[in-house]
Amino acid sequence: MPTIERLAHVGIHVRDMERSLAFYKDVLGLQITDDDREHGMIFLSSRPEIEHHEVLLCGGRTVGDGELWLQQISFRCSTLEDVLGFYRRFVENDVKIEYTVTHGNAIGVYFYDPDGNRCEVYWPTGLEAKQGFLEGLDLTRPAEELVEQVRASVEKYGKTGYVDTRLLEGIDVDK
Repeated sequence: MPTIERLAHVGIHVRDMERSLAFYKDVLGLQITDDDREHGMIFLSSRPEIEHHEVLLCGGRTVGDGELWLQQISFRCSTLEDVLGFYRRFVENDVKIEYTVTHGNAIGVYFYDPDGNRCEVYWPTGLEAKQGFLEGLDLTRPAEELVEQVRASVEKYGKTGYVDTRLLEGIDVDK
């Protein structure tokens, strides 16, 4: 049977190309690898020497605000310090943050891009935890304290899972 090696890229229809480009380039730090504005496309990558593009921005978005069509786009970070740095950058740039959490196996920030697409930056902890596992974290705390909090939570809930339902208030999970 043929196998898929990995997810390669995500194409996103956007309302305002310049606004979205500024967000993905200046806030997330992706680099432009090709620019074909004549046909409404800009290609971006976090690793242009390895992947030509991981995100493709395309004009012509027609999906309205509040309509569910994309669950999330996740970006993996190499270190917890990267996640904390993105959190600070999001706060400085008034990026709408949904929540900052651990899934036991990861620490992440859920946020929204300029078109309302739900995104995540995360760092894998290397710990095993049954999903669903959702616990809020205060990412203004030192990295060492966060790792200890996650370890303690995984020790307590790693085999059963844990969801802090307060984080889900206002989210219609039946949609």
